[in-house]
Amino acid sequence: MNGIAIQAEGLSKQYQIGGPQKTYDRLGDQLTDALFTPVRRAGKLLTGRAKSAADLDETIWALKDVSFEIGHGEVLGIIGGNGAGKSTLLKILSRITEPTEGYANIYGRIGSLLEVGTGFHPELTGRENIYLNGAILGMTKKEIDRKFDEIVDFAEIGKFIHTPVKFYSSGMYVRLAFSVAAHLDPEILLVDEVLAVGDVAFQKKCLGKMGDVAKRGRTVLFVSHNMAVIRTLCERGLCISQGSIIADGPISDVVDTYLASFEQLEVMNLAERTDRSGRGRVRLVGVDITNGESNGISMLKAGGPAKFTFDLNGMLANLSCGFVILDDLGQPISIFKSDVPSEDDRVISGSEVRFTCEVDELMLVPGRYRMDVFIRGGGERQDLIEGAAFFDVEVGDLRGRPVSPPENRRISVIMPHRWSLPVS
Repeated sequence: MNGIAIQAEGLSKQYQIGGPQKTYDRLGDQLTDALFTPVRRAGKLLTGRAKSAADLDETIWALKDVSFEIGHGEVLGIIGGNGAGKSTLLKILSRITEPTEGYANIYGRIGSLLEVGTGFHPELTGRENIYLNGAILGMTKKEIDRKFDEIVDFAEIGKFIHTPVKFYSSGMYVRLAFSVAAHLDPEILLVDEVLAVGDVAFQKKCLGKMGDVAKRGRTVLFVSHNMAVIRTLCERGLCISQGSIIADGPISDVVDTYLASFEQLEVMNLAERTDRSGRGRVRLVGVDITNGESNGISMLKAGGPAKFTFDLNGMLANLSCGFVILDDLGQPISIFKSDVPSEDDRVISGSEVRFTCEVDELMLVPGRYRMDVFIRGGGERQDLIEGAAFFDVEVGDLRGRPVSPPENRRISVIMPHRWSLPVS
């Protein structure tokens, strides 16, 4: 099939923060909101969160003047940081929400894998939920009948198909939900980070399924933070930042633009950065990287010690700090987590809360690395900030063996090892 599958022109989406909502599910919700809105507004003024009436009803543009065309059969990767507007774009294209400005023309039957499991009823069996969820996603009963065995086989829950899903493990639930959504037969498929579910084997299976969809000439829009998957599945990419498109072209070029954009964040004050997600009761305000001896350096040695220090602006119950190290291709290399046991659920603001992680031997090859940091506390994610810090690793020694830059750019980790050579 030739021609245009999706044409977007000037798409913009504005959300209101702090003011009364424009739509309500029930009359009672509208009355309750109208009653308490003056109280909330007064509270903001009294507590200093708003200095004037203009600050009370803040609006943000999740998308601003986004225009593009996608041809039938294209596989497009959509990338960007947290809060960039990627999911908002897919929700507009799938008609879940309406744009504030602009329009999007869709030419063909569209299927969405945006929130896996939406529409599942816990009291119904797996079989009943397949028919219910399939109908919600736009499949006819004949289509579901024809694909039922394939859906069950893909989900690997055959003997539990007549069991209510409330008794399923989270893994079984996700497998069945994805399997139903993945067996849609649309001409245009929207996929939003749903491949980051289930165990590793099932993720590989999902990737294979998405690859098959693309090979059959379907139009696919795929949102993911996994640059390796994006590069593998997609031919073209869009990079979105703060609601606007900053790059559109071959996927390799767009990924490079996205990864380079993180470097611009290095000079920004962490406490002032807004490209973060989480509840926000406690936030990361500082990161310090040293070799364990000198202070304030960003150059570490392969095989040498490393010390990572994280400053938070408060304390919560069961507070934990973690970080992921990623290479210059955006590939996760390693993850570190730490917990502070505490039963006090109050936010202790203004207090100095510091986490320190020490590594005796840094098993990274020379190169450039970034850190994504996440904070949990009070049973919720409080903060997640990508590109919170950057550091370089230079040539060094690991247990007496020299570590040099690798010839293959995809190699990032070095392991201690020994050789037994053949006797001549």
